[in-house]
Amino acid sequence: MNISTSEAPLMSFFKRFLEPFIIIGMLYLLTLVNDERFSGYYLVLIIISFFISSFIFEQIDTSRSYRSGSIIYYARDILFGWIIIVTTIIFIGYASALSYQFLDQVMLEWFLITPFVLLVSHLVVRKITFELRKDGEVRTAVIVGVSEAGIKIGKRIEEYPDLLMGLIGYFEDRQPSRLPEGMNGPLLGHISDVSAYVRQHNIQMVFISLPLSAQPRTHKIIDELKDTTASVYFLPDIYTFDLMQARFDHIGGVPVVAICETPFTGINSLVKRASDIVLAAVIQIMLLPLMAIIAVAVKMTSPGPVIFKQRRYGLYGEQIIVYKFRTMTVAEDGDVVVQARKNDQRITRLGSFLRKSSLDELPQFINVLQGRMSIVGPRPHAVAHNEQYRKLIKGYMLRHKVRPGITGWAQVNGLRGETDTLDKMRDRIEFDLAYLRNWSLLFDFWIIIRTFKIVLHRENAH
Repeated sequence: MNISTSEAPLMSFFKRFLEPFIIIGMLYLLTLVNDERFSGYYLVLIIISFFISSFIFEQIDTSRSYRSGSIIYYARDILFGWIIIVTTIIFIGYASALSYQFLDQVMLEWFLITPFVLLVSHLVVRKITFELRKDGEVRTAVIVGVSEAGIKIGKRIEEYPDLLMGLIGYFEDRQPSRLPEGMNGPLLGHISDVSAYVRQHNIQMVFISLPLSAQPRTHKIIDELKDTTASVYFLPDIYTFDLMQARFDHIGGVPVVAICETPFTGINSLVKRASDIVLAAVIQIMLLPLMAIIAVAVKMTSPGPVIFKQRRYGLYGEQIIVYKFRTMTVAEDGDVVVQARKNDQRITRLGSFLRKSSLDELPQFINVLQGRMSIVGPRPHAVAHNEQYRKLIKGYMLRHKVRPGITGWAQVNGLRGETDTLDKMRDRIEFDLAYLRNWSLLFDFWIIIRTFKIVLHRENAH
């Protein structure tokens, strides 16, 4: 079962990693309690248990029993999964003659206590998910086309609260009297209204449920939605579009195809955020004395604030405040922002050095720790520039499906600094979208290494 878009990142992490770690952790803890020597045989048992439990619990839909409202059914599914795991381990143990290497008391206590610990941990995670939903951490969704598949998706969103999705409604051109029964949301307008509604209300997920005969119309809708930050899913199982992070997925068991999706879903979102926090914290600690010196120098060499704050578009196109050391005599953040150019008279003498060395970007590590930015990602542009280029470059807003970065794939490929022509900006966007299509943690590290090289050579910065 693929657990990515269909579940909250917390649940995805729990089902893939935390659950197996609880199982092997209990085994290790019980060896300590019983003064049993933790031999290599126990290590082999831990490895076997990890892989078996990862597979078994990934196949069991505890969400189904949880929705029934009865903790008994929920416990039943967990116990059923644990019995399968124990049976498999016992079979392997006797078949390989390894079972005689373990203390009977340790094994008996492990078999009896672990399912209760798993049940408690499941309920804790569900409680956290419930609190997230109550606090408004819900992804808004609309459905284009009132078909059987569209209605089924709508019902699953309603039935599975741990998906952390909220259905806003449907878009359809047919009269209400001609629509199939079972809709669990209001009609929001005609299909031609989708893009404007999604943009105006910052909708995060769009499910397109149109017949195959409407392929040209579907193409048009998807092109229009590229001017938004919404994740788009097409219910028919075909790949006929210019896809980004495309994959088969499911919403409560209903198959969908991700067409325009962020690479940071499920466990990937946790990996990305954890690497950002660790790296940003280490870099901040190491560079704190240097940042203090720069702050004093900026204050002493020109009038104005030390930190320049500018509105940028962040994740899902929401406005964020980005920090930089002030390098100019002005602080532009209005509807019109003039990009810095070579020999720009607005740049101070100290500011010129900070820009060429990229030291003016150091305060953005604070943005990373705040969760507004990432270390690697598409560079954020001023709000005025976003509004200008989203009208000129197809797919421009897709770069906002991830947090903006301090450095990015475009920057290490020579597209750093001023973009004085439309072609330069278009090239930058192509590299940004290529990063979204091909992201991996190793890709991030490669970009960081190349960034150090470029900074040392002071390329294309002014």
